[in-house]
Amino acid sequence: METTKTLKKALFIDRDGTIIVEPASDLQVDSLEKLEFLPGAISALKALRTLDFEFVMATNQDGLGTESFPEDTFWPAHNKMLRTLEGEGVVFDDQLIDRSFESENKPTRKPGTAMFGKYTDGSYDLAESYVIGDRITDVKLAKNLGAKAILIAGEDSDAARQVVAEGLQDVCVLVSDNWQKVAEYIRGEERTASIERNTKETKIKVFIDLDGRAESSVSTGLNFLDHMLWQIVHHAGVSLQVRAKGDLEVDEHHTMEDVAIVLGEAVLKALGSKRGIERYGFALPMDESSAIVLLDFGGRIDFEWDVQFRREMIGDVPTEMFKHFFKSFSEAAKCNLHISAKGENEHHKIEGVFKAFARALRAAIRRDVFSYELPSSKGVL
Repeated sequence: METTKTLKKALFIDRDGTIIVEPASDLQVDSLEKLEFLPGAISALKALRTLDFEFVMATNQDGLGTESFPEDTFWPAHNKMLRTLEGEGVVFDDQLIDRSFESENKPTRKPGTAMFGKYTDGSYDLAESYVIGDRITDVKLAKNLGAKAILIAGEDSDAARQVVAEGLQDVCVLVSDNWQKVAEYIRGEERTASIERNTKETKIKVFIDLDGRAESSVSTGLNFLDHMLWQIVHHAGVSLQVRAKGDLEVDEHHTMEDVAIVLGEAVLKALGSKRGIERYGFALPMDESSAIVLLDFGGRIDFEWDVQFRREMIGDVPTEMFKHFFKSFSEAAKCNLHISAKGENEHHKIEGVFKAFARALRAAIRRDVFSYELPSSKGVL
């Protein structure tokens, strides 16, 4: 029986000192005159809002509602901040505000997780979520949640030194006071995916990094399929880790089909919002052979195959399985994929197909990191 589960992701974003400036005098934004955004915060949040994350504001507001911090001085500035962000397309899905004093040591206060209950029920992929804040407590919150932390601070700041002193480097993936770098980092991480598929016939795990920043490894139990998958690594410029264990004692069908499905799902997930990608992508010669691959990550599925083989096997792979491999990929990746090839040498022919596919993939997934536009006149893919 197939097991699949899609989890939500979140950006848990601090307020004072992260989105808006925290006044050094009293650490309270209790008037409109004190409301000031950190440089680059609005544009970076606007860029991040295009990604597949829920936005959750998580902030400690010491003594909110008490004489030391009356609510009628808090909400005007807070609501003005929210309206300003909303005008730029930045809307928070949830707001978590702890009103306690630090001395009370309540479990709801960051880095405690008591007010994050709905996010710890198993429906969120916390390992792929982020806590963004300017204090060591935000980094500790990330550790307690099992998330990653981004510290809004200078590299030589006291907070940055605390991260090292307390051994939190593995949790804190980035220290920067530049919001553009923060947005670029998270947008870059969007381009990775890890998918696992377990059935009665196969156990498949695929990791892909569309920007090729990780080590690659391939092991499917089929030597020729491994050789072809390495063509994708080299010619698409991606990082690919494939581990497959299938019922090869029966035949090759289930292994090749499920590897293709999981690879397609991983590419689709790694493309994320698809904003800024080229979308389309390639023809190339392979000695006496030639291969043409037309690819479109437009969200619709269409598959065409015009490749004839005269041999039953190439290496340890039946030639009839190559069509099924690419058809399974196109359905899982939700793309148009048209493949044709001709030639005399069967090895060259299918290798040309895989190389052309890899080059088409390379062209289609290429992204301008400064572009947030969808490559569609309809405005949706």
